[in-house]
Amino acid sequence: MRVKKFGFLLLGLALPVLSAGQGPDHIPKDAAPGEMMVRIAEIEIEPVFLDEYRSILKEEAEASVRLEPGVICIYPMYQKEHPVEIRILEVYASEDAYKAHLQTPHFKHYKTATEKMVRSLELVEMKPIDKKAMSQIFGKLNTWESKN
Repeated sequence: MRVKKFGFLLLGLALPVLSAGQGPDHIPKDAAPGEMMVRIAEIEIEPVFLDEYRSILKEEAEASVRLEPGVICIYPMYQKEHPVEIRILEVYASEDAYKAHLQTPHFKHYKTATEKMVRSLELVEMKPIDKKAMSQIFGKLNTWESKN
């Protein structure tokens, strides 16, 4: 399912933050892999607001991963050749976790503070091909971080 909005309607997005250092134990024990909600947010930012937007997004993403057990990953990135083109990998333990995320103070602040900055937004719903790979990815990330 694709949702395309122009202007502002950031439904549960945040800046690129992976749940670094938290590994697979960060995933709530009651979250069955089949219930996870995964999406990629494709956002275009007005160039004049780019630095401010990134700062707000980074703050919101960090808070979401740190404070919300149901937020497994919010990993924002930008296109190397087009820095105003932001992509965010979002992984939630469930749709309920996503809905709870939308009600948090840090998300609501992000949404209102960046409203004028967003030129367009498209939310692309995804389905994992290999659900077991996620715990391997986070485990490998933890190993890599401890060495660096």
